[in-house]
Amino acid sequence: MTLIATQPHLGLVCITVSKEVRYRTITRKRLLDLSEDGQQRALEDIYRDNIQTLDNALRYCEREGIKLYRMPSSIFPFADEPFGLAVLEKFKDTLGRSGRRATERGIRLVMHPDQFVVLSSDSENVVANSVKILQMHADIMDLLEQPRSPWALLEIHGGKSDREDQLVARIAELPEAIRSRLCLENDEYAYSADEIHAVCVRAGVPMVFDAHHHIVHEKLDSYDHPSVAETLAKARATWPDPAHQLVHISNGREGFNDRQHSDLISVMPSSYLQAPWIEIEAKHKEDAIRGLHGWCEKITPAAT
Repeated sequence: MTLIATQPHLGLVCITVSKEVRYRTITRKRLLDLSEDGQQRALEDIYRDNIQTLDNALRYCEREGIKLYRMPSSIFPFADEPFGLAVLEKFKDTLGRSGRRATERGIRLVMHPDQFVVLSSDSENVVANSVKILQMHADIMDLLEQPRSPWALLEIHGGKSDREDQLVARIAELPEAIRSRLCLENDEYAYSADEIHAVCVRAGVPMVFDAHHHIVHEKLDSYDHPSVAETLAKARATWPDPAHQLVHISNGREGFNDRQHSDLISVMPSSYLQAPWIEIEAKHKEDAIRGLHGWCEKITPAAT
C-alpha cells in the first residue's frame, strides 16, 4: 500500500486569463497569400515570439508554484506541414534550452491535440491526418527534449464511438515517438470512463480521468459518487508510474451537469486529494488555480 502525503500538483492550461501569456497565430489564407519567402519569414517571426511566450509561461508557473503546464496545440501553426517543420527545426537549440529550463524548474509539459485527431474514424484520410497532427506534437516534445513517456503526455479522446477495435489497432501502429506519450481521456458522449479504460488496458496506454465528463455522461449528481473514486483508482493502474497519473477537473457553467466549463472551480471530488497531478480546465485559468490552494491544504495521507 502506498500513502500519498503530498498535495496534488495543479496544472495551468495554455494561457492566462490576464494578457501575461498570449501566443500568436496566423490563418491559412493569410499565410498562403504571402510569397514562399514571406511565408518562411512570417513563421520564423511567429515561432520566435511563441518560444519567448513559452519561456514567459514557464517563468509565470515557477513564480506561482505551478508544476504542470499544458502548451497550446497551436503553439507553432503549420508545423504539421513540411515547410513549417523545416522552419521549426531551425529553432532546435532554442527549443532545447526551453525544454531543459522546464525540466530544471520541475515543470511538467503536456499537450492536448485538437478535436481533428480521430484515430477511430472510418475514413483513412482522417486517420492519416490525425497521425500527422500527432507527429507534429511528438516533434515539438522531441525538440523540447522531453522524454518519450507519459510524463510528457499527448492526450486525445477516443473519437468515433463503438470503434474500440479500430482504436486499439491504430494505436499499435503509431510511431514510437507518439505511442510512448499517448494517453486517452473519457468524454461526455462517445466513450464513457469504463469504455475508455477498457481501451487503455487493451492498447497499453494510460488513462486520463476527467471527473466532469464522467458525471455528465453518467448523469450523476455528485463528484463524490462512489464511481468517481473507483474510476480514479482504475485509471491510476494504467500508468507505468502511478505517481505520474494526470486527471482533469472542471465544473458546469449553468448547472452541475452542464458540459460547458465554468469560470472557476467551486466543487472538487474529495477523491482528487489522492490525484498526483490535476489539470484545471476552468475559463479563468490561474484565478481558478489560486482559488484551489485552500482545498489542496486539506490533504491527508490516503491509501492507493
